Amino acid sequence: MKRQYYIAISVILVGLFLEAQTVLTPEDAMALALKHNYDIQVSRRQVAISKNNAHVLNSGYLPSLSGTAGGSIDQQNTEGQLANGDTRIANGVETRRYNAAVNLNYTLFDGLGRLYNYKRLKEAYHLSTLEARQTIETTLLQLFTVYYTVAQLTENAEVLEEASTISAERVLRAKYQFEYGQTTKLEVLNAMVDLNNDSINLINAKQQLSNAKHDLNFILGQAIEEEVAVTTAVNFLKTLEKEVLLEKVKLQNARLLQAERHLAIRQFDVKTTRAQFLPTVGLLGSYGWNEASNNNPLAFLLQNTNSGVSAGVNLSWNLFDGGSSRTRTKNAKINLEIQKLQNEQVLNEVLRNFSNAWTDYQNKRAIYHIQATTIATAKVNFERTLEQFKLGQVNSIAFRQAQINLTTVQLQQNQTKYTAKIAELEVLRIAGDLLNIDI
Repeated sequence: MKRQYYIAISVILVGLFLEAQTVLTPEDAMALALKHNYDIQVSRRQVAISKNNAHVLNSGYLPSLSGTAGGSIDQQNTEGQLANGDTRIANGVETRRYNAAVNLNYTLFDGLGRLYNYKRLKEAYHLSTLEARQTIETTLLQLFTVYYTVAQLTENAEVLEEASTISAERVLRAKYQFEYGQTTKLEVLNAMVDLNNDSINLINAKQQLSNAKHDLNFILGQAIEEEVAVTTAVNFLKTLEKEVLLEKVKLQNARLLQAERHLAIRQFDVKTTRAQFLPTVGLLGSYGWNEASNNNPLAFLLQNTNSGVSAGVNLSWNLFDGGSSRTRTKNAKINLEIQKLQNEQVLNEVLRNFSNAWTDYQNKRAIYHIQATTIATAKVNFERTLEQFKLGQVNSIAFRQAQINLTTVQLQQNQTKYTAKIAELEVLRIAGDLLNIDI
């Protein structure tokens, strides 16, 4: 009697606790992950780095401007002889020199290597945004997998909680029957063993649920011990069409788009290496100021100052570098061919993954609908067996089997429901549509 009382009280308390919690919807979880998930935050900062690299300030198109300045003081002893034969001596003669200059250096033409390198940096930036998008999609799929695992384990705990309650009632009934001589002690012991097994299953389910909540908090980027409750409602999309999604795969899939960017980068690498065979033309310019002063009585000028502007053009042409430029060009062309082969491989792999994901999704949806019928049958069977058990028309073994059948079917349906939803999200991820739909 006490066991049944404690179980009933625990069920009520758990229900009140869950009602007091704020239920985290899939949309809420998605928003939290996009804002706080560590992998997503890192990927965004990597995009920022690529954006900085692709800026005109890193392109080589702007001139370089430098300034120099200096000063020095000399102290010397001087002895000189004049034309009339007189000798003059100057000790401790101090000479001061000052200079300053501004230098300009600008490349007018470098064989278009600067242009192709700048375009390559632009492609690298676009590639980084696609890599960040792939990170976000992968993280969100991981998020929803853990989210629906929490939902599944939540429902599993409810099913096992109900099974424990039924087993506790069976123990109480067996004890009453034993007291009135309607059954044997063995019946009571069997009922207690079944109750203990159900209690152990419930404890394990709650432990799994606690661990899954920790995983969910980690992905959300919040405190591991943060209490979280999720919704167990699942809405399947009804408008998924294979041919439409297949076209989206070819146009939107993150891996295919990355492969295209890699190919463009390889093409610019080839053009950049070709630029090594052309001359480089540069513009030089400077403005300088110099001043020198001394107190030497033998000097013709006690102070000398000059300033002015200078400009010029230089040309350099690497006529032969031992063949290293030619080798780099050949290797760049080979890398371009390799990239083309890799793009074909990626395309076939993505199409294969989509086909497998679509089949998996269709099968899981079909199984889920079949199990909906199975669970209705199992409930009817259990309810009738329960009535007959109370009337003494079936034994405890038949009753327990009906109970196990119902619990098993309920747990299987919970699993299938959520794995079917994950399969649906995987199809959308491959199609590049995961961020464009309502979960």
